[in-house]
Amino acid sequence: MRLSRYFLPVLKETPSEAQIVSHRLMLRAGMIKQSAAGIYSWLPLGYRVLKRIEQIVHEEQQRAGHIPMLMPTLQSADLWRESGRYDAYGPEMLRFTDRQDREMLYGPTNEELITDIVRSNVASYKDLPLTLYHIQWKFRDEMRPRFGVMRGREFLMKDGYNFDLTRADAMHAYNRHLVSYLRTYERMGLQAIPMRADSGPIGGDDTHEFLVLADTGESEVFYDSNVTEISLGQRDIDYDDVGQCASVMEEFTTLYARTDETHDEAEFTKVPEDRRRSARGIEVGQIFYFGTKYSDALGARVQGPDGKPTALHMGSHGIGVSRLVGAIIEASHDDKGIIWPEGVTPFHVGIVNLKQNDASTDSACEGIYKELAAQGLTALYDDRKDRAGAKFAIMDLIGLPWRITVGPRGLANGLVELTSRRTGETEEVTPQAAIARLKDIYAPHL
Repeated sequence: MRLSRYFLPVLKETPSEAQIVSHRLMLRAGMIKQSAAGIYSWLPLGYRVLKRIEQIVHEEQQRAGHIPMLMPTLQSADLWRESGRYDAYGPEMLRFTDRQDREMLYGPTNEELITDIVRSNVASYKDLPLTLYHIQWKFRDEMRPRFGVMRGREFLMKDGYNFDLTRADAMHAYNRHLVSYLRTYERMGLQAIPMRADSGPIGGDDTHEFLVLADTGESEVFYDSNVTEISLGQRDIDYDDVGQCASVMEEFTTLYARTDETHDEAEFTKVPEDRRRSARGIEVGQIFYFGTKYSDALGARVQGPDGKPTALHMGSHGIGVSRLVGAIIEASHDDKGIIWPEGVTPFHVGIVNLKQNDASTDSACEGIYKELAAQGLTALYDDRKDRAGAKFAIMDLIGLPWRITVGPRGLANGLVELTSRRTGETEEVTPQAAIARLKDIYAPHL
């Protein structure tokens, strides 16, 4: 991971088509390149962040007991006709006919397909509860794709589906997902507030969106300011404990927090006036309970304890994986560029050689680079023969949380500079101390 060999096509000028900070910085930092309206290629730096976010989502889903799989991007129109959604979904769904004149669609979501899989393979209540999920590219033909990956037509999403015997069991799955999402977002350095929302084309009565507060958010939100003071932190959560999951749900959703679709001014006025807030929010996930809507339509039933067929209670739960990249940048940047939280950074640290081709600085940088790798830390080493200001500008733009600067003057005293991207604070330490410090900082993330 040396800049002399890496593909990092940074831009000096801000592209005219970029309207919001995350879009501007992702283009300037060489993270993405538009290939068509609302469709992007993910270049190496952006791809590393995307995969890191995906990894966190996988880890937290499986910690909650959810089982990963993968469904196809293309689906048969027949299943959607069976559920009644084929004509109801709207022009956002890309429909086409294959060479055998079979009507197909590029999946915007997977309720029908996963219900078909389960109805074909699960026959008894003894096989429940069951939650399956996947992380897959989806397509929705937005009329006005904009804001880069925040509102693109093609996007990477985690969507999961729970199947339970009773409503009570399904609501535990709902609560379990809320807890796992809170932990997921906090690991990414985000505060995502669960807000009562509208279910839209998915359907169902119970749904919460998770929103990150940002001026560029597409949704207007109304909330009690005290909700911003709650965090899950390092609590030890037993996902099988119904009461514990319900308690977290109550803690995070009792205070007023709603999107504009479900805002109730009468309820809002019950919040103390000094705590009433309205703002913009970026949706980064949503959870739904919709009961037997799809199992009734598609005939997904199991034999219950009484021997009678029972329709499965279901919910679906989504996280916008690619959208999260933009949301994190919107929440964490300055006028110099991106500031990645440690949990999602593409590289743990940048190394800047102030005097390339100098024997002492080259040797020190190589040694630091190798020792960081031995400790499980990835470094992006700027080994190009360029002026210091240009090297610092690129490191600030791409936003690595930490930078080690190696120059002949400091090395004469056995020291390097360790700089925090977030605070700008720099301290002179030995190379060994810098490595040890970074190892401690990243220990919770490795």
